[in-house]
Amino acid sequence: MFKKIIIIFCLFVLTACTDNNWNNPYRAGATAQNVLFASFSERPKHLDPVRSYSASEYAFLAQIYEPPLQYHYLKRPYQLIPVTITEVPKAVFLNQQKQPIETDNPQDVAYSEYIFEVKKGIFYQPHPALATDKQGKYLYHHLAPSTIESVYNLNDFKYTGTRELTAADYVYQVKRIALPALSSPINGVMQGYIDGFKTYSNDLKVAWNKQKKNHQHNEFWLDLRQYPLDSVTILDRYHYKIRIKGVYPQFLYWMAMPFFAPMPWEADAFYQQKGLKKKNISLNWYPIGTGPYLLSENNPNLRMVLEKNPNFHNEFYPSEGEPHDQAILKDAGKKLPFIDKVIYSLEKESIPKWTKFLQGYYDNSGISSDSFDQAVQTSGNGDIGLTDKMAEKGIKLSTSTETSIFYIGFNMLDDVIGGTTEQARYLRQAISIAIDYEEYIAIFANGRGIAAQGILPPGIFGHRTAEQGINPIVYDWINGKLKRKSIEQAKQLMIKAGYENGVDQQTGKALTLYFDTARTGPDSKAYLNWMIKQFKKIDIELVIRTSDYNRFQTKMRQGKAQIFEWGWNADYPDPENFFFLLYGKNGKVAHHGENAANYDNPEFNQKFEAMKTMKNTPERQQLIDQLQQLIRTDAPWVFGYHPQSYVLYHQWYQNVKPNIMANNTLKYKRVNGSLRANKQQAWNQPIIWPFILILFLIVAGIMPAIRYWLQKEQGGGISKV
Repeated sequence: MFKKIIIIFCLFVLTACTDNNWNNPYRAGATAQNVLFASFSERPKHLDPVRSYSASEYAFLAQIYEPPLQYHYLKRPYQLIPVTITEVPKAVFLNQQKQPIETDNPQDVAYSEYIFEVKKGIFYQPHPALATDKQGKYLYHHLAPSTIESVYNLNDFKYTGTRELTAADYVYQVKRIALPALSSPINGVMQGYIDGFKTYSNDLKVAWNKQKKNHQHNEFWLDLRQYPLDSVTILDRYHYKIRIKGVYPQFLYWMAMPFFAPMPWEADAFYQQKGLKKKNISLNWYPIGTGPYLLSENNPNLRMVLEKNPNFHNEFYPSEGEPHDQAILKDAGKKLPFIDKVIYSLEKESIPKWTKFLQGYYDNSGISSDSFDQAVQTSGNGDIGLTDKMAEKGIKLSTSTETSIFYIGFNMLDDVIGGTTEQARYLRQAISIAIDYEEYIAIFANGRGIAAQGILPPGIFGHRTAEQGINPIVYDWINGKLKRKSIEQAKQLMIKAGYENGVDQQTGKALTLYFDTARTGPDSKAYLNWMIKQFKKIDIELVIRTSDYNRFQTKMRQGKAQIFEWGWNADYPDPENFFFLLYGKNGKVAHHGENAANYDNPEFNQKFEAMKTMKNTPERQQLIDQLQQLIRTDAPWVFGYHPQSYVLYHQWYQNVKPNIMANNTLKYKRVNGSLRANKQQAWNQPIIWPFILILFLIVAGIMPAIRYWLQKEQGGGISKV
């Protein structure tokens, strides 16, 4: 018996020394394969590209669907290049009679027309919607109720098929944007650009409601091929055209977004069959695309898996980039994608995700506020770097300034803070100096941001740096560095505004302003207290008015908010996509647009209209400089800050370069699975000596009892003294 205990003890120790880490969340050997391990925190709501408009969904969609254009992975400034078409189309200008004209004057142009040529030989991923028999008849387009009862996910269909991508698929998708029943978030935007889109959308609404009535609220399919759209037409199998109103060169940026990815009509017909939607067999769960990956597993309560599309067409790693890209140009000309599979695990909490990253079980990670000091340190001269612990593990840091801006806005319709008088302008300028965004970034963003000098973030044409780019109303340039103006200078502006010591010199009453926000709860208290202190510096009493987001939105639409906070993330990398936020005809109250401050300066409007259609030339830069100076002086915003993204990644995760505009960058990445497995083994050796010690003590403690029992069983008993 004693020998058996020793054997069990030895087996326990030997088991602890195997290569299979006890804490490995994946099956044995998986981490040594050509697989990327990542995480997601919330279930993607829409995987139908016509409806999706969130970063969490684009993480999947952009790897599956291919719009006509994409952003070059390595070049900066961001550059559009073809992905499924032969070349970036050029606009053909038309007059009112829709006849081609040659002109440099945008006022002469009634329409712009773009012709897209689809590459030959591109095929869809394998999918049941495209499965046919020998006669070409679709196998699963007329499913019997009994068949639908027997299927629970897309993999239950025995056969799959594919076919070549055609121009018709792109046209069909544009029509889906117009279908009101699908609630595409860009339907209204496209009505302002695509010729006849609003009328077409209304016509589809009528047709949809008619069919809905006939089918008594059951599922049905509206075959959009039967509803022509004159401005978006098929020219032949590989060519289609889109006609837009006027001159709008930024339209091509929309062609790099999943909204305009192709959709085969067969998928629409397949998914609209009665009973499939109840089983989550729909485009929102099972996309169908031509991209480098397909969604092979969709279990949003546990994990989601992308696998290499076996039908993916030829696409190759870029051979050009910036001078410092030489290290990641080693794969130039090699066929994409490099990674075979991507496993996304659900992680709702940041701490478990962070722990698994440090153990090597996730290949990259963001940095939460709780983990920031553990990962990043700032040197004496302000440079950002990794802590020694991170560097020792070979972890690397990738930083980039996002094409976004967070700001404090003033309602220019307000009687106190708004208007065009010098007094109101001085008041807004004083507040702009007082709100210390350098302090905000340090306290609330762990230093991850740069104070904005105007409306344009870095990476957007027109953004200037150093002394050329400062906001002279708020900052000085001293000894080659940016310095915020003093509170004394802000108080001098308060005097000019008629509010010396925070008192209205005409009424004798203390100045009270109101800050409207949707921030509620204990986490927001510190920020709101900080905001009150910023205004108190210049003797202004700030009253916080909190409300839920819906009520806040209503206030903004009605122009009842006085001071508010807002943000904007670029849809595309063009200055027009930022300056339009202050364009008079986009006023939120008057025009239901994105100009939340309701700023309306005729000089600004005129210069904006001239700038928005120009190419990126010195002349455009000159106009941008003038626009920046106007809004810096008028101060409809406190130009807050541009957030910075910090991403950590392990040494086995390769070809990493930040690309804020592109979402389809997974195909360029590499992993070294064997290196990862070795590091995981080294970093996750179990510390078993405490267990061995405890086991030894337990065994030692019970040994006398065991010996007594053995002697008794053998009949010897214990001799008495």
